[in-house]
Amino acid sequence: MKQLDHLKNLVIMASADGSLTEREIALLVDRCQQLGLGEKDMEKALEYALSSQAAMKLPTDHAEQIAMLSDLIRVMAADGSLSDVEKRLFALAAAKMEIDRDEIEELIDNLVGPHIAETSPSISETSISETDISETNISETNDSDNRST
Repeated sequence: MKQLDHLKNLVIMASADGSLTEREIALLVDRCQQLGLGEKDMEKALEYALSSQAAMKLPTDHAEQIAMLSDLIRVMAADGSLSDVEKRLFALAAAKMEIDRDEIEELIDNLVGPHIAETSPSISETSISETDISETNISETNDSDNRST
């Protein structure tokens, strides 16, 4: 998956609840740098995420899928609250990548700890239908698209 596509996905998630907080922006800027991207790339990602054409592009490689879901969880938690729209978007992305509930629970436990995950509303329990999956603007990238630019 291209690094810019990864960043775009994170910005889409951060803006899914209708706002970008300072903490979300700081996390996105840090992640942008970690991905080896610059200010222009961040501008492109923001522009894309706020456009009517915004759609998550999901990796097909399992390790990249887990990395994407981990980053999405970090972005969701950055503002201190998990909105329903963020949980739904996460659940749709996980379902589209065919990541099972047990693996999601393990991922959440690894990121936030089992005691916190047990007392918080579970992302993995968010219900979705086949219609939700097919109607959501999420696409998988193929392996030939997975090279960074």
